[in-house]
Amino acid sequence: MSSEVQHVDRTAFDEAKLDLDPLQIFGFHLDTFQVDAIDALNHGESVVVSAPTGSGKTLIGEYAIHRAIGHGQKVFYTTPLKALSNQKLRDFRARFGEDNVGLMTGDLSVNRDASILVMTTEIFRNMLYAELDQRDDPLEDVEAVVLDECHYMNDTHRGTVWEESIIHCPKSVQIVALSATVANAGQLTDWINHVHGTTKLVVSCHRPVPLSYSFCSAKGLHPLLNDKGSGLHPNCKVWRSPKGYKRKGGIAKRPQPQAPKISFVVSQMAERKMLPAIYFIFSRRGCDKAVVDLANECLVTSEEHRLIRSRLISFCKDNPEAVRDEVHSEALLRGVASHHAGVLPAWKELIEELFQQGLLKVVFATETLAAGINMPARSTVISSLSKRTNDGHRQLMGSEFLQMSGRAGRRGLDSKGYVVTVQTRFEGAREAAQLATSSADPLISQFSPSYGMVLNLLQHFDLKKARELVERSFGRYLANLDFAEDENDLEQLKEKLEHLKVESGDLAWEVFEDYEKLRGRLREERRLLRILQKQAEETLANELTLALQFASTGTLVSLKAAQFPGRVTPAVIVDKIEGSGQFPLLLCLTDENIWLLLPCKAVVSLYAELSCLQVEGLKAPDLHRVGELRHGNANSEVMAQAISNMAKRHEMRVPQYDLASEVLSQASLVKGLQKELEQHPAHAWGDRKRLKKHRRYIEQLDCEIRQREQQLHMRANSHWETFISLIEILKHFGCLDGLDLTEIGRTVASLHGDNELWIGLALMSGHLDELPPPALAAVLEAISTEVKRPDLWSGYPVPLTAKNALNDLGGIRNELLRIQERFQLLFPAWWNSELMGLVDAWARGTSWNDLISNTSLDEGDVVRLMRRTVDLLSQVPYCYAVSEQLRKNARIALKAINRFPVCEADDLLKEARGEQDDNPATERMVN
Repeated sequence: MSSEVQHVDRTAFDEAKLDLDPLQIFGFHLDTFQVDAIDALNHGESVVVSAPTGSGKTLIGEYAIHRAIGHGQKVFYTTPLKALSNQKLRDFRARFGEDNVGLMTGDLSVNRDASILVMTTEIFRNMLYAELDQRDDPLEDVEAVVLDECHYMNDTHRGTVWEESIIHCPKSVQIVALSATVANAGQLTDWINHVHGTTKLVVSCHRPVPLSYSFCSAKGLHPLLNDKGSGLHPNCKVWRSPKGYKRKGGIAKRPQPQAPKISFVVSQMAERKMLPAIYFIFSRRGCDKAVVDLANECLVTSEEHRLIRSRLISFCKDNPEAVRDEVHSEALLRGVASHHAGVLPAWKELIEELFQQGLLKVVFATETLAAGINMPARSTVISSLSKRTNDGHRQLMGSEFLQMSGRAGRRGLDSKGYVVTVQTRFEGAREAAQLATSSADPLISQFSPSYGMVLNLLQHFDLKKARELVERSFGRYLANLDFAEDENDLEQLKEKLEHLKVESGDLAWEVFEDYEKLRGRLREERRLLRILQKQAEETLANELTLALQFASTGTLVSLKAAQFPGRVTPAVIVDKIEGSGQFPLLLCLTDENIWLLLPCKAVVSLYAELSCLQVEGLKAPDLHRVGELRHGNANSEVMAQAISNMAKRHEMRVPQYDLASEVLSQASLVKGLQKELEQHPAHAWGDRKRLKKHRRYIEQLDCEIRQREQQLHMRANSHWETFISLIEILKHFGCLDGLDLTEIGRTVASLHGDNELWIGLALMSGHLDELPPPALAAVLEAISTEVKRPDLWSGYPVPLTAKNALNDLGGIRNELLRIQERFQLLFPAWWNSELMGLVDAWARGTSWNDLISNTSLDEGDVVRLMRRTVDLLSQVPYCYAVSEQLRKNARIALKAINRFPVCEADDLLKEARGEQDDNPATERMVN
């Protein structure tokens, strides 16, 4: 028998006299992890239990209930979902008696003084904030709070609520945190131990009912994993595209594997006696279509058909408006159903009831069913290994797969649970095996300050204490774990930087910068010198060419020719030879005794003022081509020596254009800069490339250190900086006078929602005070909910009074969004008028069937929309400073909207009469 469902038959008993021996309470021997958790509770410790889905975690929470009642105290049992709270209420009533169990929601209080009070975690958080405002402490005599499905801390929208609940839970109250398998349960335990009190971790990886993994393709159902469960089964073939596929007349198109039909998968499972099964499909439309696809399948016996029919007739009589269409009613009689958020809660509860009784054989469900609803099955089918999210299409996470697969295997009924994955066009056996062998994901903090959090903390604590509480979040705890390693890495980088600076010597960094500037200037002055030299050269070349026509043989000259690269060569003109052009060719002898035939433009200096040398006796070689050269002999060596002597006396190795005043001046400047550079302290590095590389590396390292320091600062202070930004925004809108709450601030503090400030400003604006109750409900829906549907429509017109009031709020909303943007904060300020007419019509008494026939929304969506409106309407009467007229109209609107199927089923409401106006989750001190 399941440890989560099997109990001794006690519908009414005196818990105070109960022996707290687990064997006597539950009637069977407990698993080791259950015993360990119970021992921790009996020693006064809080406990974190991390175990697979279906392993019996709930029993530990139930023991905490028995123990508290035995001590004459109370237990709060929290769940992440309202539907799960309702289910726990029914279960606990059956086990502990109706007088011992109560329910708390935002708008409903059922038997609030009971020993066992079931609620959502949001309600528990709200009660903690309201605690100091109550004359009667709602947590008085509470021994323990059970946080069921604690892994919901990972939820983007609800995660903050869980952390606030743990942070603010009184230390005298034991926390019993029940979580599915997560990778960092130890960190969660250590954090609770730090912020709340002594906490023990109890971990179990054992599944009482082992799981067998299968893979279904169009060819049939096959084992997915090998005998060790560590990888793909050798007989489970991975699909591969056939060779040589071609598409005529175009590019080859890769074929895709054929996905098996749903009817084929179900028939394969039925043949192997693997039903009942939960068949997970990640879309509402897909779930409903699957029901149609099984229209010809009957999965129940005649007796089961009779029992389902009897229960359906009873349901139709009690809830005529909650019955789904004929397709789904007939499918129910054949043992098939669809369960998703678009279905009315009452119909979903009927499905859950029939499935738990073993009458339904296949329930097509979205993954929300895996979130804790007690619907164990023999098998689960996961239709796809990826899903579409707000951020695009992605593969399932390990924890998501574990959560769904964990629904398989009923303790006490099945010797084995079956998990079936299905071939799709995009995923096959390999991907299925990877997920089936993957480990759980870690919990990630979703903590984020809100307007309500800021105001509630400042209402009861000074700024220093508020910061301490904010920095006790799980997110800050996780960040601190990384800080030690990150700070160590940062220290190593700083040491490395210091070592590099030591290598640079004792020189200040500014010295290197000065050296770089000097090098840059020298480079620029050299460039300018080259320009001046070129200009002077061009001017001188024309003058020399003309002068050479009249120069006589024996005249001394300086040559710049390719035959003598990089230098200017002294020479004497021995002969002029007529060339092909206008000017003669010059036959010259150099100081190195080399004969050369060159054009006039090769001469860069002409020394007409010097005496000509006697060259008539020289025997010149026979040269004909320009540039042709020949080495001289002993006869010409004497003349070459004479040229060399003259060159030494008269600076003949400097071209004449270098002697121009501008060139001389610039050359002197370059020479001075070069000398200054050589004497610079940083010049000792020698290798300028190495210096530059060294300097660049130091700069990069310094930049990385600054970035890491900034990242560490942001991680350490991001929540607090958001908190401070929210304070500034609240001051801007008059909610705070310094750090003291004003009337507007107290009103905003009493609200709970996506953007408490936006709702509070709207309520305090005066634009809603005179609205009729239906129009008030319509406006509150428009400013508190968002429905993302491309085909959204409503057949009911928006009332003019409601439309005008919404438009009047436009200026407040625009100002709020502008200020939020300035502080880079993104809190939604909903503004959706499309469904205002729908809410107004329901508040005026329109029947449910008429309402649903005039909108594109599914029934479940309309219920959720109305319930969010109900939640806000239920808060208005307890707001600090709203007008009495607004309070009165909110109560009337609440009563008009909160009728079946929007409200809970009658079996939940039968004890709630007369208690609605006394709810510590919403009640505040009012004027």
